[in-house]
Amino acid sequence: MILATRSGALLRCSISVLAMAAAATAMPVMAQTAQAGDEAETEGEIIVQGAIITAQGESIAQKRNADNLIDISAADSVGRFPDQNSAAALSRLPAVAVQRDQGQERYIQVRGAPNRWTSVSIDGIPMIGADEGGLTRAYRFDAVPAVILSALAINKSLTPNLQAEAIVANIDLRTFSPLAGKTGFHVQGDVGYGLMELGDGDQRQGSLRVSYSDGTFGIVAGASHYRREQVTDNREVGLYDNPSDPRANAATQFGPTEIDIRQYRLVRENNGLFAGLEYSPAEGQRIYAKTIYTEFKDDEQRDQYEIRLDRALSGTRNLSGGDLVRVPVRASFNLGNYRTRNFINTIGGDYEENGWKVNFAANYTRTENTTFLPLVQASTATATSPSVNYDFSRPNFPIVRLFQTVPGATAGSFVRGPALANFDQTTIVNTNASGALLIPIVQDVFTDSFTVKLDVAKELGDVTLTGGFLYADRDINGFLFSTSNALSLSPAALAGTGLSFNPASYITNTPWDTGFPLGLTFNYVDNTRMRADLDNIFATLQSQGRFNPANNVPAANRFALNEKTLTGYGMAKFVFGSGQIVAGARVEHFKLSNQGQALIPANPRIPGSVAVFLPRSVPQEYTDIFPSVNARFDVTDNMVFRVSGQRGIARPSFGEIRVGSAINDTTLPGSIAGGNPNLKPEYTWGVDASIEYYIPGQGILSVSAYHRWVENVLFSSESAVGTNEFNTSGIDRSGYLLTSSFNGNSGELYGVEFNYQQQFTFLPSPLDGFGFQGNLTLIEGSFDTDARQNIGFPGTSDTVVNASLYYEKYGLSVRASYQWRSDYLETLSIGTGGGVATGDEFRGGYTNVDVAIRYDITPNISVFADLNNLTDAKYTAFLGTRARPTEVEQIGRRYLAGIRFGF
Repeated sequence: MILATRSGALLRCSISVLAMAAAATAMPVMAQTAQAGDEAETEGEIIVQGAIITAQGESIAQKRNADNLIDISAADSVGRFPDQNSAAALSRLPAVAVQRDQGQERYIQVRGAPNRWTSVSIDGIPMIGADEGGLTRAYRFDAVPAVILSALAINKSLTPNLQAEAIVANIDLRTFSPLAGKTGFHVQGDVGYGLMELGDGDQRQGSLRVSYSDGTFGIVAGASHYRREQVTDNREVGLYDNPSDPRANAATQFGPTEIDIRQYRLVRENNGLFAGLEYSPAEGQRIYAKTIYTEFKDDEQRDQYEIRLDRALSGTRNLSGGDLVRVPVRASFNLGNYRTRNFINTIGGDYEENGWKVNFAANYTRTENTTFLPLVQASTATATSPSVNYDFSRPNFPIVRLFQTVPGATAGSFVRGPALANFDQTTIVNTNASGALLIPIVQDVFTDSFTVKLDVAKELGDVTLTGGFLYADRDINGFLFSTSNALSLSPAALAGTGLSFNPASYITNTPWDTGFPLGLTFNYVDNTRMRADLDNIFATLQSQGRFNPANNVPAANRFALNEKTLTGYGMAKFVFGSGQIVAGARVEHFKLSNQGQALIPANPRIPGSVAVFLPRSVPQEYTDIFPSVNARFDVTDNMVFRVSGQRGIARPSFGEIRVGSAINDTTLPGSIAGGNPNLKPEYTWGVDASIEYYIPGQGILSVSAYHRWVENVLFSSESAVGTNEFNTSGIDRSGYLLTSSFNGNSGELYGVEFNYQQQFTFLPSPLDGFGFQGNLTLIEGSFDTDARQNIGFPGTSDTVVNASLYYEKYGLSVRASYQWRSDYLETLSIGTGGGVATGDEFRGGYTNVDVAIRYDITPNISVFADLNNLTDAKYTAFLGTRARPTEVEQIGRRYLAGIRFGF
């Protein structure tokens, strides 16, 4: 929870720091010592083939001369950072935090803001994110290998030629250009192999890029591959109930409802293919064609055991521990497949002559995000359910002890018996009529985007006028995670198939490889063999007409949207003796077609009533103007002051705004679960200010402050419908309770960033090879709903730190990198307009330390070693306070070594 007094103090601190930085102009400037590197530079693009200092210098030069507040990371072909995907590479830049999935970088957050507030483009072409189920527009960076990029830019203030759908930042991923580098034939690549500490799985990577250029014609082609076999240790805790909650078991006290013990074995891959052709018949003229294919693959085995404390026959439980009699245990197993693919194809051209600059591009992008998780669930029979004692003295690592359940002194009663050495996994069997359940969990989202853009600029002395347009047509089709077509695997259900299924038959003799204390052990389940048998069961039942995969997804979960955006912009850049001003506006006309179906189940109070699907369409259309101004003042030769203002927008995700829903007329009041097609976009006004002091050693010392005022903040909750959108057949549903996403009132996000990087060239040799790169971001912000005030923005840590200490000389390069972020809110509880504070789920802060070592054997060949996650970070979550943990997870340290080459 953020207090206004603290907010004001932070902003006053920001202003003071900016003032102190301005006073630094009096500091003497030390003589700069340049360190040579093998590099090539052309306007607007960087190709770095040398040392850290060269890449760092090129990035700073672009930042120094930029029209807006921007941070740039030049691609480092020697691989000075151990980053396999673009999320990891971006996390090195100021005010960037990373969100991980099972330890792997996936999303990035700029300035602590929700990831939906950051837009993404590739070579200036806007991209849309299509995450699992379409419940966020966040772009998945784990599907974009870092090797295909030449630079990464974070635009923290907007100019009119940048897309307005960016409340805090626009990230532009810039791909390799063969004409921007040296002429001739070049090959660059790497091969590496290593191990994962937890589970001893393999880790491997390889990349190859081949290019040719004669100054007029250029061609490039390449591929990348990264794969790891990983074990993920995971413990989770279910909800925490209360005797006053009608859902709680009256026989128990306040405490956890279940202890969830999981382990994942997975094989993850990131693959990429890319190619490009460029032709430049004359200086300032270029036409090009580029194609990129990227994919993320995850084949994941899950072994999961839920000790269902709230279903105990008797006993007590609380936050510190419990003693319970006859506790059922439910097991879940699966081998699931996750896939994310991007197909990006662009043609374009540039023309420059007599002060005119014209840039044209046309792009087609398809994204595919698919999930198939055939999950098997089975429970212990009542007679074999153990009694349980659990100890929460270490909240993240509950210790569980099992006992036999034996008859008590009175007839029909049961008590805790002798201790058990371990949980007997063979008690998870088909012991009742329904048997095990097979649940085909599925989710798909597909997008097809066509984009055309044109930019025209004319230099008129000290003034440059720029204008252009963009047209984007996007089709989005998909459905949310669905579990609606469960199959019984009991002997009766499989009768006539010649098949049988017993979960206990897949238990192996191999114990879990775990680093977590637990109190009992488990053996792995052969999920690969189980999956093969399940596929056979699916196929057999389908051939007999007893299973229809079309029923896996209810119509209410599906959505079909089309977005058309027509944009025009104009801006003027005025250069004067001590700086420049860029001002203008962007006009966007947005049109949304939104179609789906609402499920109205049969009403038992109406004889003959049957369930019906109601087709629905709720379009939107609006036009917005987004002005912006960016001013840069060259205070001295080494100091730059910037100030900017802008308006931006963030639109709801596809899953949030879908019209599909499930309506229940039998409750009082009625209830509706689904999308909210009446959601409004979030709008923001923002200001930025920064002071940048450029120092020797390709260095910079900068301080920047920002503030965003946001309207219509999006959040998930439960609220009255309030409109007639769901009314049919004379039934008024405006007073029903809708569980969905809603617009809150207003909010504010603000903070200050400190950034320092420099190679210590002023030190005597050999100490002049040392250098430092680091940044600190302090963030505050909150928003209001009708029911709650001062709610923190999900995903926002109030402190983010990135730091690297490096040494580079005599062909040796060593870099130690440190990343830390503080606790952050992840999920608002469903309830009173955003829930109550104790029901909100938080993610615990964590620290990551990586070390990258490089040694140049020759100018063309180097060896490397990457040591990742040396702190063995544990990723935690908790409900309200750390006394109520909900998850702890770790993947262990990772080690990789190999060779890089470039000719």
